[in-house]
Amino acid sequence: MNRTFSALSSIHWTLVLVLLITGTTTGCFVPRSKRIKVGQPIDSPPAIPLVGSPMLGPTELRSARIWAQAPLPDVGYEVVYGRRGETQGASVAVRSDRARFNALHVEIPELEPGTSYWAFFVSENEVVSDTLFFQTQVLWDFRTDPPPFKMMAGSCAFINEEAYDRPGKPYGGDYDIFESMAAEEADLMLWLGDNIYLREVDFGSPSGYAHRYQHVRALPEIQNLLVACPHLAIWDDHDFGPNDCDGSWIHKDWAQQAFESFWFNPSYGLSGSFGGITTQYRFNDVDIFLLDNRYHRVNHDVKTDVPQILGDEQLDWLIASLKRSKAPFKLVAVGGQMLSDAAIYENFAQFPEERRDLLDRIAAENIKGVIFLTGDRHNSEMTSMQLPNGHWVHDITCSPLTSTSYDHTEEPNTLRVQGSMIGVRNYTTLEFSGPRKDRVMRVVMHDKAGEVLWEQSLRATSL
Repeated sequence: MNRTFSALSSIHWTLVLVLLITGTTTGCFVPRSKRIKVGQPIDSPPAIPLVGSPMLGPTELRSARIWAQAPLPDVGYEVVYGRRGETQGASVAVRSDRARFNALHVEIPELEPGTSYWAFFVSENEVVSDTLFFQTQVLWDFRTDPPPFKMMAGSCAFINEEAYDRPGKPYGGDYDIFESMAAEEADLMLWLGDNIYLREVDFGSPSGYAHRYQHVRALPEIQNLLVACPHLAIWDDHDFGPNDCDGSWIHKDWAQQAFESFWFNPSYGLSGSFGGITTQYRFNDVDIFLLDNRYHRVNHDVKTDVPQILGDEQLDWLIASLKRSKAPFKLVAVGGQMLSDAAIYENFAQFPEERRDLLDRIAAENIKGVIFLTGDRHNSEMTSMQLPNGHWVHDITCSPLTSTSYDHTEEPNTLRVQGSMIGVRNYTTLEFSGPRKDRVMRVVMHDKAGEVLWEQSLRATSL
């Protein structure tokens, strides 16, 4: 329920006005709450601070999403919001949910397209978050050329926790990469799986899954990134279950519960009984198809079943959705590499029948502009293939963010774009520009400090 805020005395508005005037948009979250002494009489309940920083979810033309987490279940907050530059606003109420591990999913409605807004959380008339700034999508269709914008992508974020890590050299590091990403001023961040790394101690309970997400979200270096731009995500094996697990994993319901709690995607799974995290999202003139490569997977080494990554229903949905898409670039996000012809580890080449079916159907339906965005491999590279009908498909692998990296130049991927192998911790930016009928996507791979390691531009009309 919305409530208009016009009485500035109802909250600590002096602080709010300072934030709005100075334009503070990021910064590590600092909880603000009343201090009380044990035994001191309390006239009103103390404010309850959030756990860490909120995170921006994907925006629409008329709405926006914000994720946050409370320390306890059934705690009520108000999210006050308004147009940037204005001090009068409205609010929505939200309560923490035990089933979501006390997460808060805030949908801010009735916004205007292409407009900048501010928002903050309030508990017991106390401001308990930094001010978040976000912008709704622009209504450009049938009016102007689509706006230029920038996305980021990455996968494999291992955050060390010595008490539960395997003995030996720490597997994660260079967390300042998240600060470099926050400084990109991107419009959207896409997490491509292995966004957390479940440890053996986590597999046995839903709270174990929640602990692993909370450990990542508490990292000081990631706080600015969480509020710098909206976030979307898919999963891979390490945020689904044990290493290389498939749909036989007995606790995939816990994986889904945790994923839906700690991310705020537009939806999760296809209609009916088809579980998982599959969904679709449109950002400006680009369609993003977020696939599930674990929930229905039958691993390639199984002898008495048909190996698959996506499954028939998800594949049928993908082809139908790609066919109907008018986007110049159709971004298909999935955890593992799709185009590499090196049949090793968990590459799609280990599933030759499903791989052939997918590519044959893309060609048969004359679908143009397909770009796979993948992770998993602890290296980045670009793989390109020309289909029999002359169209091109590309696979941009973005990995790792903070996990240990490897140089896989010697792998027999005959479709690798020369010079694109990146064997250090890195992230990728995708910059879209140009008029509606001649859009260009610039692919840039960056090291942990944001320096350019490799780049290439793709023109939609050449795909």
